[in-house]
Amino acid sequence: MTWTAEEFPGVEWVEGSGDFIRFDPDRCSACARCVKVCLGDCFEIAEKKARVKSLEKCLECGACWFACTDGAIDFSWPPGGKGYRSLWG
Repeated sequence: MTWTAEEFPGVEWVEGSGDFIRFDPDRCSACARCVKVCLGDCFEIAEKKARVKSLEKCLECGACWFACTDGAIDFSWPPGGKGYRSLWG
């Protein structure tokens, strides 16, 4: 799916290189920090745990990983990026 400039001005999604976020629900306390900091709306709370809803709009910023004090998110920047490209670098 291609997102529009109206949704994310200056951003284009291209063919990605695979998974780069791994989530361990056993470590999640449902604090919802990942939900609150994610600009791409990639997380949701379901059944008293956070979970990855979709990575389609992920900006590869790592905010979810940084915000998760439970250690439930394992994030690594993918080689060459997942598929996010910005006009600003």
